[in-house]
Amino acid sequence: MIEDKRPAPGDFQVERREACFKGFYRLDRLYLRHRLFSGEMGPLIDRELFVRHDAVCVLPYDPQRDIVILIEQFRVGAMDKHVTPWLLEPVAGLIDKADESPEAVAHREAQEEAGLTLQSLWPISTYFPSPGGSDELVHLFLARVDSEGVGGVHGLVEEGEDIRVHALPFEDALDAVKNGKINNAAAMIALQWLALNRAEVRGLWV
Repeated sequence: MIEDKRPAPGDFQVERREACFKGFYRLDRLYLRHRLFSGEMGPLIDRELFVRHDAVCVLPYDPQRDIVILIEQFRVGAMDKHVTPWLLEPVAGLIDKADESPEAVAHREAQEEAGLTLQSLWPISTYFPSPGGSDELVHLFLARVDSEGVGGVHGLVEEGEDIRVHALPFEDALDAVKNGKINNAAAMIALQWLALNRAEVRGLWV
């Protein structure tokens, strides 16, 4: 029988951590070793780590009308790599207070970014969007809403937000994933999850 040499969760040693930059976000450089699959301790390596607050993403959904709410805003990271830097996304925000729950952030951001009052939340998943270089963890939810009268431009002026709200039939939103118009991870995961679980969601929420 081959011995299982899979590293244990704590099989790493951080020998030094340096702060490279600190602004709204932070960049650290870590010098560390971790256990190899051979069972030996690996050599000293250095990795840069983008340190962020954890995030909350919410896909608002009206189960009665079968409509999802997405927001559109300018994203600096898409300027040079996409046909347009205005992306269709779920409502989202950062957990930037130690005593604030993901659920509280979901309700706050829905009101600020889309003028929405969330009736209930359905946890979809938590995931790391880019664990090779960032410690950000995303809490992803589906939210029950009433889509009647939803739309317009929202956001906090003091935070430079200019956010247009879109109410889309679910099938149109899913087609936008298929044709690449929607290409950010949170929206793709949430819409595909809803595609798999829509009958159950509507059965409980309608």
